[in-house]
Amino acid sequence: MKQAIIQEARETMPLIQHLTNQVVMNFSANGLLSFGAAPVMAKAEDEAADMASNANGVLLNIGTLTADELSGMIRAGVAANEKGIPVVLDPVGVAATPFRTTAARSILEQVKPTMIKGNAGELAHLVEIPWETKGVESVGEGNADEIAAKVAKTYQTVAVVTGKTDVICTGDEVLQNQSGHSILGKITGAGCLLGSILTACLTTNEASGQQALTALEFYGLAAEHAARQRDVNGPGTFLPHFIDALSLDPAELERT
Repeated sequence: MKQAIIQEARETMPLIQHLTNQVVMNFSANGLLSFGAAPVMAKAEDEAADMASNANGVLLNIGTLTADELSGMIRAGVAANEKGIPVVLDPVGVAATPFRTTAARSILEQVKPTMIKGNAGELAHLVEIPWETKGVESVGEGNADEIAAKVAKTYQTVAVVTGKTDVICTGDEVLQNQSGHSILGKITGAGCLLGSILTACLTTNEASGQQALTALEFYGLAAEHAARQRDVNGPGTFLPHFIDALSLDPAELERT
């Protein structure tokens, strides 16, 4: 983990526009605030582009996407591209239905994401690699490195495949992260909030691979720290400790 990335993000407190799903808005906002960045939830078509023009980064998450919201996502993404700020696409459950698949492809045809982040099943679907999924979950097995490399090459982006071992491909290098805790799989929105923190880290003046790796390592270490607290008995008691851990100094997380 490159601690300077976390420090810079906290010093600049970037404004991250979220066009995200209804299930995770509160969790994402609280988690990102704890981390040290500023969230704004703005996905209405009439304001999406204007908000992106004022933001420092844009997160597009299709978890509960409706047809009416798709235009706002595209407008925000295009405005962000024009401004030159990072855009992260989280194609949640893209393999689950034709609507999600078509929506994701519409976004990718008009918006150039700085990063595409998702589980192996989601990213495999974007590049037509067979992979078993169940709803928004990835349940198959295969080569995550291959998926990340193909997504990075196909879309000329940074690809992040999340899992027990996270894989990052920038096109030039492949990096891995093994920090984290299994309890993250028992709470709704863990991956979505990770997208928020990845977007914040992408606003810093560092190489994209290190930005992604730092965000993943920090997030995983925060989860490990929270899970170790004496009064954590399951997902419900884990959550407040996890929000707290996201505010900690990265050096403290590395020591524990």
